[in-house]
Amino acid sequence: PWLIAQTLVKDWALLSGALLVTVKITVLAFLSATIVGTLMAFAFVQSRWIEAAFFPYAVLLQVTPIVAIAPLIIIWVKDPTASLVICATLVALFPIISNTTIGLRSVNPGLAAYFQLQGATRWQTLLRLRIPSALPYFFAGLRISGGLSLIGAVVAEFVAGTGGTGTGLAYQILQSGYQLNIPRMFAALLLLSVAGVVIFFALSFVSHLMLR
Repeated sequence: PWLIAQTLVKDWALLSGALLVTVKITVLAFLSATIVGTLMAFAFVQSRWIEAAFFPYAVLLQVTPIVAIAPLIIIWVKDPTASLVICATLVALFPIISNTTIGLRSVNPGLAAYFQLQGATRWQTLLRLRIPSALPYFFAGLRISGGLSLIGAVVAEFVAGTGGTGTGLAYQILQSGYQLNIPRMFAALLLLSVAGVVIFFALSFVSHLMLR
């Protein structure tokens, strides 16, 4: 541990820059997954036909290992940052779709009948009943997706780094392994772990503020 601490101090300029790159990709992927996943969940709830048509593709993306399709995405998308964000977004997307869809459907049957009795429109029911009922599920999905965004960013960086491109922490881990620089490898791994913990507790705090 002392050697790792010394390495963090000595290589801070290199590791902090790599950390910023990884965090940037993670945040962009998380925001993309949140927007796309929420919109898809709303569409699924509004139409059973849309859900039947597109939900299997969401499941397919979830069960397909990202390491299998990341090289294709990196080849097809010429911009390195965009390709990494797409890879990480695919990893983080499914929990938001699944949890938000379940939440939007988990309304109290009595309240749903009352809204119908009062002649509420579909839009009013969505805004005043379904969305408030779905918030606990939605924020649970966000907490899962936050960690998966970081994992997706790291996996994508590993694939990109294998091809000789990349400046994130995963690339530094690869380079440290090639050079047998084990202290720097552990220092980069420690920064990744700390970033994951910070993301989880930040999302938990936001969830607490919104739901209390």
